[in-house]
Amino acid sequence: MSALDALDEQQRRAASILRGPVAVLAGAGAGKTRVITHRIAHGVDTGAYTPQRVMALTFTAKAAGELRGRLRALGVEGVQAKTFHAAALAQLNFFWPTVTGDVAPTIVDNKVRLLAHAADELRLRPDKATLRDIAAQIEWRKVTMRSIEQYATLQRSVGSIRPSALVDLMRAYEKLKDSRRQLDFEDVLLACAGMLEAEPQVTRAVREQYRHFTVDEYQDVSPLQNRLLELWLGDRRDICVVGDASQTIYSFTGAEARFLLDFERRYADATVVRLERNYRSTPAIVDVANALMRGRPGALRLEASAAATSGEMPVVTGYHDEHFEAEGVADAIARQLESVPPSDIAVLYRSHAQSAEIQDALARRGIPTTVLGGRRFFDMPEVRQALLALRGASVAPTDQGFADLVRDVLRSLGHAEEPPAAGGALRDAWEARAAILRLAEEAPPGTTLRAFTEGLLARAKDQHEPTLQTVTLSTLHAAKGLEWPHVHLLGLAEGLLPISYATSLDGVDEERRLAYVGITRAGRSLSLSWPRASASGRLQREPSRFLAEIGTGTLRGAGGSATAGARRR
Repeated sequence: MSALDALDEQQRRAASILRGPVAVLAGAGAGKTRVITHRIAHGVDTGAYTPQRVMALTFTAKAAGELRGRLRALGVEGVQAKTFHAAALAQLNFFWPTVTGDVAPTIVDNKVRLLAHAADELRLRPDKATLRDIAAQIEWRKVTMRSIEQYATLQRSVGSIRPSALVDLMRAYEKLKDSRRQLDFEDVLLACAGMLEAEPQVTRAVREQYRHFTVDEYQDVSPLQNRLLELWLGDRRDICVVGDASQTIYSFTGAEARFLLDFERRYADATVVRLERNYRSTPAIVDVANALMRGRPGALRLEASAAATSGEMPVVTGYHDEHFEAEGVADAIARQLESVPPSDIAVLYRSHAQSAEIQDALARRGIPTTVLGGRRFFDMPEVRQALLALRGASVAPTDQGFADLVRDVLRSLGHAEEPPAAGGALRDAWEARAAILRLAEEAPPGTTLRAFTEGLLARAKDQHEPTLQTVTLSTLHAAKGLEWPHVHLLGLAEGLLPISYATSLDGVDEERRLAYVGITRAGRSLSLSWPRASASGRLQREPSRFLAEIGTGTLRGAGGSATAGARRR
């Protein structure tokens, strides 16, 4: 069976072009990860690629793990699927002793703490929130390849820290970091790029090792990441980039969609393939996404797959205030749970501050939730404890059934048949153990406890987390790349989405792309809502301009103030 067999016509075309330069413009739900993995697998199957000479670059460790897992399922081992930082750090650690005769510097584990020490030396007293914002400015300066002198010309201030003091603090931070022989996260990329530019023998070795490059989410590359990619490539042209300009939502961290949009100009012989068939969403949801992005630069015109059912028109509801919005959405979710599992439902919002009301409302109804951006599943102490216990149990001979043995091990750690009340650490721990038990119950016949435990360890390495039977709460940024059958998008009001500080045209465009990302996470149903006031009632709001841009042709209004049936605390 060929790696191309499971692809549609356009996906097959993208995956069959094994020599670059290639740009795959892939709309939401169009199967970009499938194309990436099947393209690499096809290259290996045909002998065009040696796995160890393929570098697949992603933006998160989780995405890299998913890529490795999918390639493994296709029978491909040895491909280097890594984030830019992981790839650069590996090269620094390998070549640094040869180049300098010394061990590589250590990595700063807490930039804010180091900044606080630097601020103390200057007799500055910024609070922790200000320090975090200053750290973000340092990161932005570096990934956009600006020197401190160039940054100084921008005359930026952060909180109470005026421009001259901010520049002094940046210099003090760099001096303190150098005195401790440390690199921060962005220095890793800068140092790797500098090493490749200055050391021809290193450059030759790296280019000999890696011949074929694939870059996922190319719309999110920064100037520094793109420079490093150019150094890895040299004058070769075996590069495949995949991205969607409509999902550029990290401009504040230095991402620039121009590298994707200008790809054809930089590579005159580039092949460009457009993937616009959405396999995730109903036609009604696709219509909303297309209406929001109509006429925007680089926007792809999504087309629902032939297999997709029409579905209900997405609904928009205006609520009396943020409290009533949370109560109304929680009631809607409670009704949905009569026919769908909690894991099929997500509530999305612009900022973390919006999560408290909906989390409380769901907890009062006994509905468990998981907030994305918290602890990773395999980092939870309950999960680590369970893995250790399962590994210990796997060495002892037993006649007990495999799933029953897993159940007994988890029970010995405190797992009960009935869950505790929703909300809080006890319920989170119960859900984690329940997910492990479900994996055991769904394992193929003949699975041994040793094989099951090794499989869990492999999942941990790839960050392939099991599905928790909870409703997911997430910011729009954290939800990127994920999907759910049913999505509730909160806070579509001026000041929330677009957020109040997005005052420029570019800023509002970024907020529009955030809304697009949220809308396109939905598969079967989508509800949009907005509060007419803050929870306190002090701040009045208007509906988001994005609702007007989408228009009534693709949205169904719920009507009324949507306060009926919503319960006060």
